[in-house]
Amino acid sequence: MGYSFKMAISSFRDLIVWQKSFKLTKDVYSLCRDLPKSEQYGICSQLQRCAVSIPSNISVGQQRNNRAEYRQFLGIARGSAAELETQLLLVQDIYKLSTSDLVDETHEIQKILQAIIAKL
Repeated sequence: MGYSFKMAISSFRDLIVWQKSFKLTKDVYSLCRDLPKSEQYGICSQLQRCAVSIPSNISVGQQRNNRAEYRQFLGIARGSAAELETQLLLVQDIYKLSTSDLVDETHEIQKILQAIIAKL
């Protein structure tokens, strides 16, 4: 899957990976509404924290002073995406809720992040 990075980026909001991860974060918040209230401070809180971490680290990295810092923050975002994937799989196994679409979105984001990191 080829992604072009030649377009001038004036804001992190212009980044497709940021847009996708922002949407994923909103989808994770929606999923949390379907979890038992007893999970509000458990896995739901953890899901939300690592989901929010993905677009947050992308935006912080894009605003940094150099490529090395940008690459570092994209790596953190990628790690948060892997953490989110693990938690989504747990939700699927424990609560029998389908999270496969969210897992697929997470994989897509991880691939894009890896492609950007490789280009930097």
